[in-house]
Amino acid sequence: MRTIVVSDLHLGAASGKDLLRRPELRAPLIEALHGAGRLVILGDGLELREAAHRDAAAHAEGFLSEAGAALGPGGEVLVLGGNHDHGLIAGWIDARLQSEPSGFLGLSEPVDPEQAGRLALRLGELVAPARLRMAYPGAWLRDDVFAIHGHYLDLHSTTPTFERLAAGAMARWVVQLPDAGARPDDYEAALAPIYAFLHQLTQRSDHAAVSAGAGASARAWTALAGEGRRRHPVRATALGAAYLGAVALINALGLGPVDRDLSGSALRRGGLRGMREVLRRLGVDAPYVLFGHTHRSGPWPQDDAAEWTTPAGSHLVNTGSWVYQPHFLSAEPNASPYWPGTAVELDTDGPPRLLRLLGDRGHPELRPG
Repeated sequence: MRTIVVSDLHLGAASGKDLLRRPELRAPLIEALHGAGRLVILGDGLELREAAHRDAAAHAEGFLSEAGAALGPGGEVLVLGGNHDHGLIAGWIDARLQSEPSGFLGLSEPVDPEQAGRLALRLGELVAPARLRMAYPGAWLRDDVFAIHGHYLDLHSTTPTFERLAAGAMARWVVQLPDAGARPDDYEAALAPIYAFLHQLTQRSDHAAVSAGAGASARAWTALAGEGRRRHPVRATALGAAYLGAVALINALGLGPVDRDLSGSALRRGGLRGMREVLRRLGVDAPYVLFGHTHRSGPWPQDDAAEWTTPAGSHLVNTGSWVYQPHFLSAEPNASPYWPGTAVELDTDGPPRLLRLLGDRGHPELRPG
């Protein structure tokens, strides 16, 4: 079965940076689905931290309806949960916890949309005539290809994001994560309470506050590096001194290790380090592992293949994102590995192939109106 895999669509993002809500930008992906048997949305398909749960289906309707029509009656849409749309599958997890103890999560558990809730059922209606399937935390797309959103890496990444620090605090003082033989439930114990807090804050209060906080890491990166440093060198120097002190304190408290380097290469290394550690602890040694979460697609020809290979020999492939984040992008189209609009194409055999479906679109076309 020919499969197209995408991740980090963030449909419903408050700033309009989610590109697949715009018909002219989703057209290349819809075209790629013709002749495919399956679309995999590898987590963070919906943005449930910046838009109310009750509005999510409306934000996704255009894309999912067109995707289902392109796949046709014999096609399927497989949806996995990520960190920004963990609320999509949280109801299913809670329903099982009402009758069985924690520990039931395997690497790939089928999720019943009826138990997941009304939003999941509505997504199933939208993708008709294709069929909706759901799984968590990962899914085997072939015997040799395992796919997972990648949010578990926040417990091991060296990039000092909000979620990395919150996860570090949980692992330091609340949950003991096994060094080997870990299960998905071990990661959920540390991360699910963070996701539930942010989800409930969005659903029950002014989600603009959560939206503002969601971009804090990106704004800090912009101020401390790249264009922010060039435009405001004095401010960047002052922020940099405070940042170095904060990183030292974080590591001293045992919430790290986190890296003070905010360069693009450091962000790449931090994410890949975290993903390799997740796979080691979970005991995943599939020949190919697809993940998203970091918004940095790869590997591309200029990347070091060794960084994208685990000690067990798994080849890592990141699907990238479909959101417009100009602070990570090059001035010219498609020169940055963060350039949005990437997907992975998977045939019945052979290695996964990265597709750059928006590589010909420049900033004026991608920028929210």
